[in-house]
Amino acid sequence: MAINELRSISIFVTAAELGSLRKTAAALNISPQAASQAFAQLEQHLDVRLFHRTTRSMALTDEGRRFLEEAQPSLLGLRRALHTVRQAKDEIAGPLRIVGPRSTFQPILWRLIDEFCQQYPGIVPDVQLEDRVGNWVEDRVDVGFRLGLSPHEGVIARPLFPVQLIICASPEYLRTYGAPESVAALQSHRCSVFRNPGTGQIVPWRVKVGEDEVQQPVVPAICTNDEILELHAVLAGRVIGQLAGVTAAPYIRSMQLRPLLVDHIPDRYSYFVYYGSRNAQPARARAFIDLALRRLVDNSEYVMSMKELRAAADSLSNPKKRTRPGAASAGRGAGSAM
Repeated sequence: MAINELRSISIFVTAAELGSLRKTAAALNISPQAASQAFAQLEQHLDVRLFHRTTRSMALTDEGRRFLEEAQPSLLGLRRALHTVRQAKDEIAGPLRIVGPRSTFQPILWRLIDEFCQQYPGIVPDVQLEDRVGNWVEDRVDVGFRLGLSPHEGVIARPLFPVQLIICASPEYLRTYGAPESVAALQSHRCSVFRNPGTGQIVPWRVKVGEDEVQQPVVPAICTNDEILELHAVLAGRVIGQLAGVTAAPYIRSMQLRPLLVDHIPDRYSYFVYYGSRNAQPARARAFIDLALRRLVDNSEYVMSMKELRAAADSLSNPKKRTRPGAASAGRGAGSAM
């Protein structure tokens, strides 16, 4: 006969503590018959008699007393462990493992983490930033952020905000080299190229042409796998860059950068937050996901409207319309955030 050892031992210890079959059944919310059957199965399994039982009383045998002395501390420890885990699941404290892309997303993620930790000081963030897409399960991720949907089955992905890929240059660059009047004219301009740190591959510029998105070849004047260095090169007026909207937006709004060819900005990519089943998540993970959704979903701080982009494009006086033949160009497309 099959036996559930842990259940039977738990019933045995409770009966030994209460000294009554009826009280044991009531304490464990089972029938007296089920409690009696559990005793019989355990005794048969151990091949010893644990209780002297009559219709009115029960008392431990010597073997039963010895078994109780061995089993009771372990059972109490197991009960404490179960209680601790259940309590920890509902407590907004402890480690929180977060993964996200190294490129573009760092400032946004830090603001979320900082606010969350101020609200819940017991949280210990464990943050891993890398542009490769790892294995969500093997990496023991609580909450992840990626550009595009997660490739892993069993993972829930919620959209946050679209990622614009904005071609832009500084006023200094435009005064020196002029502005490209078309996508094809980029070939004769100095441009930056982003190398994906995860794959080592050059990320092509992507532009919208009509309803389609196409890759735009450019010859690089600078190539780097660091987004901040690329941004500095564009701000310094050395190159034109294709920057993620979350990176470029504050500089465009402060007029340190000017958006170019705004009708060709691709709009098919978005950032997502992803996670496992909410039912199995600790409370700290659920609370962080809720904060991310409140702060990031369609946040206008990170997304520029077409009206705003066109106004920024027209805000500076027209630069000299000349180009330097043979100048390089290349930049970052959507894959750089992956």
